[in-house]
Amino acid sequence: MSFQDIFLIVLSSAGLLHGVLLAVFFVFLRKKRSLTHILLGAVLFFMALRIGKSIVLNFSTDLEVVYIYLGLSFLLLIGPLVHWYMKAMTIPSYIIHRRQFLEFIPFLLMIGIGVAVRGRDFDLEDNNLVILFGSSLIFIYLHLAVYVFMSYMALRKVKGSKERKNFSKSQKSIMEWLRFLVIGLVLIWIAYFVNIIENSIPYVIGPLIYSAVIYFLSYKAWKLKILDLDGGVFQQNDNHIWFQKIMEAVHGEERFLDPELSLAILGKIIHISPQKTSEIINQSSGQNFNDFINQLRIKKAQEFLIDDSYEHLTISSIAYDVGFNSLSSFNYAFKKFVGLTPSSYRKGRGDRK
Repeated sequence: MSFQDIFLIVLSSAGLLHGVLLAVFFVFLRKKRSLTHILLGAVLFFMALRIGKSIVLNFSTDLEVVYIYLGLSFLLLIGPLVHWYMKAMTIPSYIIHRRQFLEFIPFLLMIGIGVAVRGRDFDLEDNNLVILFGSSLIFIYLHLAVYVFMSYMALRKVKGSKERKNFSKSQKSIMEWLRFLVIGLVLIWIAYFVNIIENSIPYVIGPLIYSAVIYFLSYKAWKLKILDLDGGVFQQNDNHIWFQKIMEAVHGEERFLDPELSLAILGKIIHISPQKTSEIINQSSGQNFNDFINQLRIKKAQEFLIDDSYEHLTISSIAYDVGFNSLSSFNYAFKKFVGLTPSSYRKGRGDRK
């Protein structure tokens, strides 16, 4: 085996291992599991098994047909699971009904075909086997394409149900995440399908694209805090009205600059409990109360730092003026939301004029 082959095996296997570890984390290691975690973990696990077959087949010449069928058949599970996951992420209290498990029948049939041809090597001169395998391959990839399209249409239906400006931040995060998930599946599907119709395309391209997709999706899931969200954020309620009242309350008289501002005080102003206030801020902004208020304070501090008329103020003075009780907490929050220290931001203010 050449160095190039070893390199490709390691590179393509990295994403596979990452996907399996994520699947184990979602299904078994999270303290608080939900249907969405289980479904996403299942999608990642079965996709990893499918990719594993590709890696073995690419670097092996004597793989039995039964194992080829087994690897391909996992795609017949991924389609329904992705579609269910899409619904669970956009429909409050989504439940999988028993009749939906009938969607696994194609998977069971394909497993049956694989068992029926076990013990046989894939021989291109065996016309019956080639026709059976070709027909199965076309059906499997069309099956996945149909489910990916159904998932995309379900996403469009949710997006069309209300104007984008009326989506909360949590809802927007879910919509963005699901859009990237669909795009990732389409890219993987294209990589394999192109290999079928154009044999000059290396088969290992599929696993390599999968690795790139799985790492990108992991990053987006972390950035969008997607593991803390599910279809519950689409629950029909009047939270958007209350959030508007919260925004009016914190901006009115610039209350967010008050270092004594708390959930209890804010809740009292708009006449709801602190717990309800916290829930609305979390769902509507995707942030906890402290981050929500601190981000407003940092935006105000940016105005001071960029304005020459406030050049005489020290960074410490600005920190206290915008509601922070210590310089260290101000520096930490500023770096978190802006990506720079306050002093670096002030030095570069000329570039922003």
